[in-house]
Amino acid sequence: MTEPCVSVLIAAWSAETTLMRAIDSALAQSLPVEVIVIDDASPDRTATLAEARAATDPRLRVLRQTRNQGPAAARNRGLEIARGEWVTVLDSDDFFCEPDRLARLVALAEAEGAQFVADDLWKLQDGALDGPRRRMISDQPLGVVSLDAAGFVAGNLSSWHGGRREYGFLKPLMQRRFLREHGLCYAPDIRLGEDYVLYTQALISGARFVLTDPMGYAAVVRSGSLSGWHPSEAHERLIAADRALLALPGVDAPTRKALSAHLMEQRKKWAWRQLIDAKKAADPAAALRCFLAPPPVLADLLGKLGKEVASRLGRRLGLR
Repeated sequence: MTEPCVSVLIAAWSAETTLMRAIDSALAQSLPVEVIVIDDASPDRTATLAEARAATDPRLRVLRQTRNQGPAAARNRGLEIARGEWVTVLDSDDFFCEPDRLARLVALAEAEGAQFVADDLWKLQDGALDGPRRRMISDQPLGVVSLDAAGFVAGNLSSWHGGRREYGFLKPLMQRRFLREHGLCYAPDIRLGEDYVLYTQALISGARFVLTDPMGYAAVVRSGSLSGWHPSEAHERLIAADRALLALPGVDAPTRKALSAHLMEQRKKWAWRQLIDAKKAADPAAALRCFLAPPPVLADLLGKLGKEVASRLGRRLGLR
């Protein structure tokens, strides 16, 4: 079997209805690939279907997690056995919609001397995959943009340009040698922002990261998805990750400023989730503790609370 140029990691959980589409799109790429599916202890037929497909194609390997640990831990298992010069991730409900996506990204990485290269993503609506495509990151052509650590972190602020368009959603091609030499992998205890943390670590470590226009990653948007909702613990762990990033040696002033802004944004989200949890638990003491926060967090909390009260009052009065 030809040595792979790119290792495609697919972390999968309860993905029996979409996984074959993802696998087939990866195996159809025009350059040599290996596809590594890591089943995260799915309760359905995800692993069984993947193993049946692997029996027909030696380029596909399947690993099983003994317990559910989240996508970061699953991807790390894939990284441990990956053999490609480059590695990239593909979500189990997404797919590559162009067979030359990876070949074009490799060519761009080599031309730019980059260790990370990403393309803007196409957003497709579930149930209408042949319908209109929308760009995720930028509505305007990008060309080839070089991202430094400060710019990348700033591009992950929800306030940057409307939210749900953060750079952390990107699925870059990553040079496996660079990851290995710098001891980089996904933070296994993080289930929100694990991509953001890894990419930021790489940039602080000196990676050259370039971003370009869509080349063929289809991100499937599901109606009623809860992907924008996260428990308070997820925000708490991302806060800790931001603090760890700030403590790394060699963080310049612009990056430190961007990280501090990202940290504050997560603290605001965490406080709001904590308040909701306290209300559900009928715990007034825990609710009061949420207001023992820095002024920006307190102001945000009071603003959200005011909007919520006004909304409920409007519904009661029949104004909405």
